[in-house]
Amino acid sequence: MEPVLPPNRVLTVPNVLSVVRLALIPVFVYALLVAHANGWAVAILMFSGASDWADGKIARLLDQSSRLGVLLDPAVDRLYMVAVPIVLAISGIVPWWFVIVLLARDGLLAATLPLLWSRGLSALPVTYIGKAATFALMSGFPLVLLGTWDALWSRVIGACGWAFLIWGMYAYLWAFVQYAVQMTLVLRRMPKVDRGSRPSAAAKVADHG
Repeated sequence: MEPVLPPNRVLTVPNVLSVVRLALIPVFVYALLVAHANGWAVAILMFSGASDWADGKIARLLDQSSRLGVLLDPAVDRLYMVAVPIVLAISGIVPWWFVIVLLARDGLLAATLPLLWSRGLSALPVTYIGKAATFALMSGFPLVLLGTWDALWSRVIGACGWAFLIWGMYAYLWAFVQYAVQMTLVLRRMPKVDRGSRPSAAAKVADHG
């Protein structure tokens, strides 16, 4: 039985939120690296994190899941997970080793995509630990940015931000281990498909709007 795909529609609230988040990435880069407007950079990260959490809820509440959303939402998430730590490292807010760990994990994950495509899949379902890791990291980034002021409150918030980032980093790596186990099972149990077959987006339907 073929999996049921979400409707092929574009103009939905979750998709609009994803597009806004995408457009805010270069604004964040400019705010932090060029304008040195840390307050605006924090506001962008907080809005992006909140809207990322909200779009999936809205998709389910308003029945606005879409095929575009299945692909767009995680793609924007990945761009944030690349752009934000790099910009923070350039600004001297987080160390480069932290960025390398995150990017290496994402690079290894991306390298497995051809194996999924050979089985007719576009991606595997996102695990709860993976969602929690992304939430912790996206919560930690604005907090460590708030920790760059000299006031005591700023240092306390910055310490909390680093707690989120360290926990999120380890959870991010553990989510990759879970992904590797899932990938192994897929390769063992699912046969290869014809090259002309299109990858299925159904694996992500339950996790993204």
